Amino acid sequence: MATMQFSRNLLQKCNPTRGKVEAPIALYSTATAGNEKLRTIIQNQLNDIREAGTYKNERIITTPQATAIGVEGTSGKILNFCANNYLGLSANNDVINYGKKALDEYGAGLSSVRFICGTQNIHKQLENKLSAFHEREDTILYASCFDANAGIFEAVLTPEDAVFSDELNHASIIDGIRLCKAKKARYLHRNMADLEEKLRSTDARIKMIVTDGVFSMDGNVAPLPEIFELADRYGAVTFVDDCHATGFFGKTGRGTEEFYGMLGRCDIINSTLGKALGGAAGGYTTGPRELIDLLRQKSRPYLFSNSLPPPVVASAQKVLDMLMKSNSLTAKVQSNTRRFREAMTSAGFTISGMDHPISPVMLGDARLASTFADEMLRRGIYVIGFSYPVVPKGKARIRVQLSAAHTKEEIDRAVAAFIEVGKKLGVVS
Repeated sequence: MATMQFSRNLLQKCNPTRGKVEAPIALYSTATAGNEKLRTIIQNQLNDIREAGTYKNERIITTPQATAIGVEGTSGKILNFCANNYLGLSANNDVINYGKKALDEYGAGLSSVRFICGTQNIHKQLENKLSAFHEREDTILYASCFDANAGIFEAVLTPEDAVFSDELNHASIIDGIRLCKAKKARYLHRNMADLEEKLRSTDARIKMIVTDGVFSMDGNVAPLPEIFELADRYGAVTFVDDCHATGFFGKTGRGTEEFYGMLGRCDIINSTLGKALGGAAGGYTTGPRELIDLLRQKSRPYLFSNSLPPPVVASAQKVLDMLMKSNSLTAKVQSNTRRFREAMTSAGFTISGMDHPISPVMLGDARLASTFADEMLRRGIYVIGFSYPVVPKGKARIRVQLSAAHTKEEIDRAVAAFIEVGKKLGVVS
């Protein structure tokens, strides 16, 4: 077994006459056989990713999140068309100031999980506001919706139960379901015949149908009316992850249920504060009071993660107050979506999805998607190419996302850039 050797003393003592601490000296050698083998294996994987054209570079933003941003390595402001900032509130002054006030009144954080000493009155206030917004009995907050999805299935479902998941559900749902001991079945994407066949074949105690409300890569919407009908027929519970719908989808932003005119019909909703509702962090589960109580007792991400920081809680509260008073931002993002989709379709592009602000420009080839995004950046438009493994092979695309903060002129400028680059790269004529 390889051992690590000390190179010098563990610490350098402070020199009292000079009042300075000596520069630290390297303590361990990392050139072990195991370390070098690990590095080689990982580097080979990275080389394969680069060779496939799917390596993802992170661009560095130097300003707050907004429709016009500063990007390291570029000059001037760049128009951003790839953020989850659907309502344009990530840098809203009223939201920011509300968060600053909470920072002064409640501190930077709780240094605790909720059940020890991590629950402030503002956490309960936000949970109550979310319950009222969704018209549900109770709500529980998490550090993210990824945590909410990781925490619910294991806490609720047993080997006596069965879970039925759309094959294109978000990775957090897939990972959350893996943690539970229920019987697991994946049904074909939005395929109700396949779902019914699987429901019919089980006599499980709890049958839970699990779906994204809006599928984040394609912008298409789960067929909730048909899912609810099957749930009634087979005595199943319905679960919707509404991260890409809450706050802006449906007439008043209540999400996928409202889009179909079925507000209040879903049994369990998981969603996020990190997109339309301020854009910072946080997720939640909202639903029956008994379920939320059980999650407070058993959900591991809730029991073992720090409470949401007060400024994040306050920012989300402010956004909810705004949404409860007016649906003007929701209407704006929907009109912006129509403008972009109609213009791009008229120009000859293939736009996936169902009238949703997620408007994927389908290109097919991974290298083409990456090159297309680089060309757009040179024209002052920030978009990102998506390719395998984020989307299936052969389904690479530029995922455009519209915001209520985009102006008509900004949308038209983006469309013009798409047309120019599309002609250069042979995507449109």
